[in-house]
Amino acid sequence: MPSLPRPAPLAVLAAVAAPVFLAGCVGPDFTPPAVPKDAGYTPSPLPGATVAAPVAGGEAQHFKSGADIPAEWWRLFHSEPLNAMIAEALKANPTLVAAKAALRQAEETADAQRGAFFPQVAAGFSAERAKNASGTLQPITNSPSPYYNLYTGQLSVSYTPDVWGANWRAVENLDAQTEAQLFQLEAAHLTLTANLVAAAINEASLRGQIAAVTDIIGIERELLDVLKRQLALGEVAEADVVAQQAALAQAGQGLPPLEKQLAVQRDALAALMGRLPNQPPRQTFELDKLTLPPDLPVSLPARLVEQRPDIRQAEANLHAASAAVGVAIASRLPVINLTADLGSAAGLLAGNDPANMAMFTPGTGFWSLAGGVTQPLFDGFALLHRQHAAEAAFDQARAEYRGTVITAFQNVADSLHALRLDAEALEKAAAAEKAAAESLEITRKQLDLGAVGYPSLLNAEQTELQARVTLIQARAARFTDTAALFQALGGGWWNRNPAGTPPAS
Repeated sequence: MPSLPRPAPLAVLAAVAAPVFLAGCVGPDFTPPAVPKDAGYTPSPLPGATVAAPVAGGEAQHFKSGADIPAEWWRLFHSEPLNAMIAEALKANPTLVAAKAALRQAEETADAQRGAFFPQVAAGFSAERAKNASGTLQPITNSPSPYYNLYTGQLSVSYTPDVWGANWRAVENLDAQTEAQLFQLEAAHLTLTANLVAAAINEASLRGQIAAVTDIIGIERELLDVLKRQLALGEVAEADVVAQQAALAQAGQGLPPLEKQLAVQRDALAALMGRLPNQPPRQTFELDKLTLPPDLPVSLPARLVEQRPDIRQAEANLHAASAAVGVAIASRLPVINLTADLGSAAGLLAGNDPANMAMFTPGTGFWSLAGGVTQPLFDGFALLHRQHAAEAAFDQARAEYRGTVITAFQNVADSLHALRLDAEALEKAAAAEKAAAESLEITRKQLDLGAVGYPSLLNAEQTELQARVTLIQARAARFTDTAALFQALGGGWWNRNPAGTPPAS
């Protein structure tokens, strides 16, 4: 009777492993958190626009509910130096380069975990030279000589079927971590561009303040020269000259702190661009060369949770924690291991020696199939506690997600309040500066006519200087508030070609 053909080892392995894919994945299936009900930014409705002020950068800004954000939102300031500086920084900033590398690492780690879905195949070869204990053991080879060679070549296949979905959950966990890393990259991109814009505005503000103080110092010096000539003619008292010298020195005291802040700001810009302090950016910034965007987008609350990179990262972290619970549960269930070996062992690699058979000749082949099941019985409750730890980590991630959402809404609300109130502050600062300038001009005329004393002039000068500096700071605040709103709303990353696409869940 002819014998039935024996199945090949890989065919047997596949036949045994196929039914295990019918099993489901243990652990919770992740569901993205719902958008908070009745979410909003301010207790009362926003006005249609901010107030305007009769100065450069004092134009009214209009709130556009539901408007989208351009990917390169900083271009709305219409500053070519700003655009060029940001373009350079996006290529060289070390934090951004590190975030891109971390994303690649996460992608490769997730792809490596997918390898567990497939059988692991390995090829091996060994060569052995040995002496047989001929006095106590039977000859190992057909040769009467106690010395022999043994060459073994084999192909080994091992496979662990994912019966309970442990590997599926592990891949899900790593994919979620990859998604979190992607949005961390987007957050780094947004933070970098927002910091560059804020630093450029701050530099422009400092340059304006330095110019104002320098003008005042020049005026004070000219007035001191006039008083000295008048003193020589006996028209003023020496006390007036001394008071003016004190006023000049006091005005000069305000210059070094501003220059120090400007130098520090330039160092900060160089660092953001990935440069050393001795390589400052070639661009410089002035308030008069920045344009205030007239229209401000205000994303709907339901859109905010989709736009903010930190919220998306927190959601991905929550997803990863959910999958980790499934991994912990599966580790407490039985594990099936399937192995197969196929090979040949002989005393010669090749040849026709009748005492030693060559490899791959009849009689030298071997194969084996094996299967096993391992079920943890007692481990001091370690696996149980690891499951409880994973569940606690999920609760932690859920609370952190909610905290991130609350912070995001707070950021938008703060920016909206700042835009409205700083516009009003600029309006008042412009009026105060105009009044102070007019008062100083009147006081100078009165001093020439002898209607007022010299102390009145000093007071008017100090008031006008402070009003001018306050006006410059108020103008800069409106630009800073605008940049902060774009950052709080997510920065428009979804409108550019992203660094990567979030993996499908």
